[in-house]
Amino acid sequence: MSTGPDAILNFRRIDAQLTTSGQPTADQFAALAALGVRHVVNLGMSDHPRAVAEEPTILDALGIGYTHIPVPFDAPEEAHYQTFRQAMVAHGGTPLHVHCIVNARVTAFLTRYRREELGMDDAAARAPMDSVWQPGGVWAEFVGDTEAVARAHRFAGRDY
Repeated sequence: MSTGPDAILNFRRIDAQLTTSGQPTADQFAALAALGVRHVVNLGMSDHPRAVAEEPTILDALGIGYTHIPVPFDAPEEAHYQTFRQAMVAHGGTPLHVHCIVNARVTAFLTRYRREELGMDDAAARAPMDSVWQPGGVWAEFVGDTEAVARAHRFAGRDY
């Protein structure tokens, strides 16, 4: 199995300083370090079966900083977003990787951040999210897509 960054579930390069993905394996963190990543933000829950329990230790050994903002998939809150926003601002000048379990939480948070903080138009702000999924329910509400609140999540390419 490949350990390069393209092998990480739903890996996306957003720009020269920012990449996102689902949960990397222990071996794939080295590939992120080789890309120049210097800080990782994790929005996944530590008790998820795909979570890597030793993630903070692995990243520390690679010289990569770590911020964990556990976001329950069924209950994203404004406080989670504000903590995420602060982390993005604090580490915006360094190569940053943001992940969760399948890159759904991350792309939703990133949609809001790109629209609200960076002033991007909606289509550009949500492009990374649309390449992974189209949220319904609480996540549609979270990203401000009121028309999709009553719909189920739709995942691009496969069900997770």
